[in-house]
Amino acid sequence: MTSYSLNFPNELKQQAENLASQQGIPLEAFILDAIAEKVNSLTGQRNAPTFAQVTYRNSASGQLIPILRGTNLRVKTVVIAAQQWGLSSNQIAAEYDLNAEQIDEAIAFYHAHREEIDHAIAAEQAIEAAHV
Repeated sequence: MTSYSLNFPNELKQQAENLASQQGIPLEAFILDAIAEKVNSLTGQRNAPTFAQVTYRNSASGQLIPILRGTNLRVKTVVIAAQQWGLSSNQIAAEYDLNAEQIDEAIAFYHAHREEIDHAIAAEQAIEAAHV
């Protein structure tokens, strides 16, 4: 992976930090996701054919990441909110401005792809632990 130094306007940096915090990810991961999302929007997204609310985008490392369609919210963020933070579907909906259908589908997608998403969560937690 290549390092790159960025200069942010203070207000943009603060907004990015707040959004990253809301998603429970480090700022660096948020920035990489944002860049990957932009690149993917210019090159096209892939869809999850059996899950209408889920689509994929490429991460900065080139891996496909399932996100809720029309949002930048990763499916694993919904899973973490439900499982690790103990939030109810209503709390998740309020926190991330989602509807019940999106939450239900994110959880159903998780159950269909449990191993893949559990691995992604564990990998992200390992990266966070290494930066503490």
